[in-house]
Amino acid sequence: MAKLIYHEKWVTKEGDIIEIKIWKVPKSKDFPEGVKYSLVYVHKNERVLCYDNEKGKGHHKHYFGKEIPIKFESVKKLILDFYEDVKEVRRTIYEEN
Repeated sequence: MAKLIYHEKWVTKEGDIIEIKIWKVPKSKDFPEGVKYSLVYVHKNERVLCYDNEKGKGHHKHYFGKEIPIKFESVKKLILDFYEDVKEVRRTIYEEN
């Protein structure tokens, strides 16, 4: 049974949404670390960045429509990597417009 162990959601000054959800789940073939997660950045109602480990897909991120495998080391590292990508996404969105 999944247990939500971390949840944070906020809206940036521009109206973008950043949300992090992490669940503790039983260890299995799909979730060998016993962790399921979804970290998402939404701009103008479009998901432009998402880290997740959807059942059957393993650890990966969605980055401007591309799906890219990622290496999972720890929840802390996952969150740090996500924040680095958020910075890059924000640079791309707000410095190009």
